[in-house]
Amino acid sequence: MATVSIEPLTKQAFAPFGEVIETDGVTPLSINQGYARRFNDLAKIDVAAQGGQTNISWFVASMRPAPIAIRLMERHPLGSQMFMPLGGADWLVLVCTDPRDAASYRAFAATGHQGVNYARNCWHHPLLVLRDASPFLVVDRKGEGNNLEEYWLDESMQLDLKPDHHEA
Repeated sequence: MATVSIEPLTKQAFAPFGEVIETDGVTPLSINQGYARRFNDLAKIDVAAQGGQTNISWFVASMRPAPIAIRLMERHPLGSQMFMPLGGADWLVLVCTDPRDAASYRAFAATGHQGVNYARNCWHHPLLVLRDASPFLVVDRKGEGNNLEEYWLDESMQLDLKPDHHEA
């Protein structure tokens, strides 16, 4: 059984798979007479292929039993898919370049203030949370065409959830 170790989520490490959405290092605009700050251009939403439209959803995710078995990877050939946690809880991101190649898998520990925007065609695991009833804002594609491809793994893989892998 292959085990995937978890590394901290950074913009540089995640760049081959999409974008990390966070406000660190971004200069906000002061709006609403100074009572709010606006952080612009945090992600490039890519949903226009074949006439697609933006779909904004609210997901509420449940924890999976530990150790987390990796049995399914998915990708969206017609658009990006953005996940932004709303409850402040840390969560996990699992991606790969080829679901048949165990060496291509990478797992990231995301803080409750980091989101991701999976690039079009990026293989990723369905949502992985560390707290039950974790809410997420999701921005993805709706419209004609098949925007979901799934790959079921023949062999079992799992995430290494040892505490030392969650430290930045």
